[in-house]
Amino acid sequence: MALTLIKEDGTGRSDANAYADAADGDVYYDGHLYASDWGLASVGKKETALVMATRLIDSQFQFGGRKADSDQALQWPREDCRDPDAAGEAVSSAVVPKAVRDATCEMARELLIADRTAAPAGEGLKYQNTGPNQTGYDKSDTRPIISHVAQAMLAKYGALVRGKSGAVALVRT
Repeated sequence: MALTLIKEDGTGRSDANAYADAADGDVYYDGHLYASDWGLASVGKKETALVMATRLIDSQFQFGGRKADSDQALQWPREDCRDPDAAGEAVSSAVVPKAVRDATCEMARELLIADRTAAPAGEGLKYQNTGPNQTGYDKSDTRPIISHVAQAMLAKYGALVRGKSGAVALVRT
């Protein structure tokens, strides 16, 4: 069955599965220096990457405030989520902020390049010997699931959930 991208339009759709569509990505990448992976992808691949990026953002970030509608499928739109760029005023509960759309597009490109959810090479190993060659691994040298660029875009509205402790960073509104 083919994927159907359903963009959240700010109404709190119960069937939405993405914060951005391929057209949003095309606009975002018009001004991006490293857009070739996005530009070479088919519309279907772009849409699949955008849906996956949305899933990852929703699973990895806890945004301020609360869902605008308890029946909505995604974390956005939200009520009482403060925008530090608007003197701490709440983001309208009828929109998905541009930064969230842009971060979704950024993550979609990253997913087109590599599977950011895969286990890192050498997971659980300190060294790997292959014949006379030895490869060393560093546990701290791993790529985050959400790219640093996307994290920076999303940080004003919430916090990255840290998986090991089970705790969520407190975001005061």
